[in-house]
Amino acid sequence: MKRRGRIRERIIRVLLNEPDGTLTMYKVAKKAECSFSWVHDFLGKLEAIGLVDRTEVRDYAGLIDYWRNVKTKPDKKEYMHRNPLDLLKRTKLQYALTTYQAENIVQHYLFPSRIDLYIRKKDEEQWHELIAGEGLVGKGNLRLLMADHHVFYGSFERAGLKVVSIPQLIVDLFAEGGVCVEAAGKLLEKVTEDVVRAG
Repeated sequence: MKRRGRIRERIIRVLLNEPDGTLTMYKVAKKAECSFSWVHDFLGKLEAIGLVDRTEVRDYAGLIDYWRNVKTKPDKKEYMHRNPLDLLKRTKLQYALTTYQAENIVQHYLFPSRIDLYIRKKDEEQWHELIAGEGLVGKGNLRLLMADHHVFYGSFERAGLKVVSIPQLIVDLFAEGGVCVEAAGKLLEKVTEDVVRAG
């Protein structure tokens, strides 16, 4: 069941990052790192509820909402560090910011009260040693999220920091709840307008 959920999220992530329908099902499968039959079957389900037409996203907000309802929760580890952004600018380890800090970089609406970043599960021990060597272990201003490596799909760099793709950021903000929901709504509105304009 966990694998099924992971692949479903990968397909959604690919579609939301490239919603214009120019991708073939084979290309979606390649980008989602899964079989053609997975893509074919899942797109059939999404098409039946009016979210897509083949690989074209017909209802962007609807597909984000669908993702919110099936999203798997990442494993988390918390730390306190006096200057986490400096740490991130120095590290060679792969990461991508999400929620508060990522939203602040992209949209400047939320105060970055905590720094959440996705890391690769295999790098968990290296991150622990790096942060614990300079900071403290336990609830604080820095949270590491361990999830499927595909979470890095569509990530980009801005202001010397790596950020998750915009669709991933939106769904993570919704999942965070509280003030993040309003920020997610604003970002979703902007992206939806751009998608409509491009279509």
